[in-house]
Amino acid sequence: MTNKPLRRSAQAIAVLCAAALSLTACGSSDDSGSGAKAADAGSVEAALKKGGTVTVWAWEPTLKQVVTDFQAKYPKVKVKLVNAGTGNDQYTALQNAVQAGSGAPDVAQIEYYALSQFALGKSVTDLSAYGAKDLSKAYSPGPWNSVAVNGGVYALPMDSGPMAMFFNKKVLDKYKIAVPTTWDEYLTAARALHKADPKAYITNDTGDAGFVTSLIWQAGGHPYTVDGTKVNVDFGDAGTKKFTEVWQKLISEKLLAPITSWSDQWYKGLADGTIATLSTGAWMPANFVSGVPSASGDWRAAPLPQWQAGQTASAENGGSSLAVMEAAKDKPLAYAFVKYANKDAGVQARIKGGAFPATTADLNSQAFLDTEFPYFGGQKANEIFAKSAGNVAKGWSYLPYQVYANSVFNDTVGKAYVSSTPLSDALGTWQEASVKYGKDQGFSVGG
Repeated sequence: MTNKPLRRSAQAIAVLCAAALSLTACGSSDDSGSGAKAADAGSVEAALKKGGTVTVWAWEPTLKQVVTDFQAKYPKVKVKLVNAGTGNDQYTALQNAVQAGSGAPDVAQIEYYALSQFALGKSVTDLSAYGAKDLSKAYSPGPWNSVAVNGGVYALPMDSGPMAMFFNKKVLDKYKIAVPTTWDEYLTAARALHKADPKAYITNDTGDAGFVTSLIWQAGGHPYTVDGTKVNVDFGDAGTKKFTEVWQKLISEKLLAPITSWSDQWYKGLADGTIATLSTGAWMPANFVSGVPSASGDWRAAPLPQWQAGQTASAENGGSSLAVMEAAKDKPLAYAFVKYANKDAGVQARIKGGAFPATTADLNSQAFLDTEFPYFGGQKANEIFAKSAGNVAKGWSYLPYQVYANSVFNDTVGKAYVSSTPLSDALGTWQEASVKYGKDQGFSVGG
C-alpha cells in the first residue's frame, strides 16, 4: 500500500531535502518550471499514435495490471515499470538522478505530502498545457488540492485516503460502549474501556506526524501556509488547540497503547481486541484482510469522530500521485500513461486490485457504494469512505519541505508521548525546528 509508514533514515531524508531545495534556489522567480508550455492536448494523441517508451518509477502494486492493459491498448508503447524503492528511498534516488542530469524516469509516484517539494524544485512538469486543469472536478477535493500547486497541476491523483474510524464492534458491544461520534465521546469511551479491561486501549499511538497533522487538518487547523518560497508555521492556531486539548488527556491518562503501528504487536492488538479503534485512511481495509484475518467479522467502519457535534468534517491520511518528470524524454506520451492510470480505464483496474480511488465518478458510482465487505460483516463501508472524501476540510497545505519536517517529528513532538513534556510545547518545538530548517535552506519563514 502507498500509505503504510516506512522505515526511513534521517540521513537519506536530509540528502533528499537538501537536493530539492538546492534545485529550488536555481530556478528564477518567473519560471513555472513547466516544459509543457508549448504543448497542447492534441500532442498526447499524436504521441500515442507514434509510440515510444515510458519509464515509470513506482511501488504501488496495482500499477502492474495497468501497464499490461495500457500496452494492450497501445501496442506501439512500451512501459517499463521500475520499483526504485518506497517513499523516501525512491525520492532520494530521484533527486540524485535529477542532479546528475541523467537516469531519471519519465513518470514517478510521489506522495501528496512530498509533491510540493518536487514542484518547487522544478523537477516535475506542470501538466496544465495537456488539459490537466480541466480535470479538477474529476477528483475529490483533498487529492486535487495536493496536486494543484502554485497555480499549476504537477501530477494527477492516483489514490486517496479520506479518513474513517475503524472499530472493533465485538469489543465495544462487550463493554456496552457506544461508537463515539465526537472526540469528546472518544475520550469518554477510552476511559470506560481501559477501566473495564486495563489491558485494552481505545487505540495505539506513539506519535506519528501524518496522523497528528491529519487530525489538525480535520479540526480546521492551518499550521502551514505556503506562497511559493514564503512559508509560515504556526501550531498555536485554533484547530491545533482543539486537537491538543483532547489528545493531551489521552496521553496524560495513559489511555493510548504504547505500540508502534505496523509492528507485530500492533497486528496482535488489532486481532485480539486490545486495540479497539483505528482512525486512518480508507485504504486500510485490505490491510485488515491480509494482516488481521482472525478478526474478520469483528470490525466495522464509522465516520471519523467530530471536533464539534453535528459536523461532518474529514481529512486525508496517505495517498500518492503520478507526476511527469521535467527530464522526461517524451512528456506527452508520459502524460498519456498518467492520465490512463489515474483518470481513465486504469482506475477500474486499480480498484479491482484493492486501491481506493480519488476519482469522484468512481466514488459516487452505485456499484462502488454497494460493495459489501465480508471482513466488516457485509457492511457497505464505501458509503462511509465516499462521504468522507467529499467532506475533507479545504485549504490544507503541506510545507515545501514536509519530508524533512516529518523526519524530526519523533525528536520533537514524540517526547510528549514518553515524558511530562506537554503536547502543545512539543508542537512548539517542532515548529521551531521547521522554521529554522526552512530559513537555513533559503525560504522566507515566519512562525
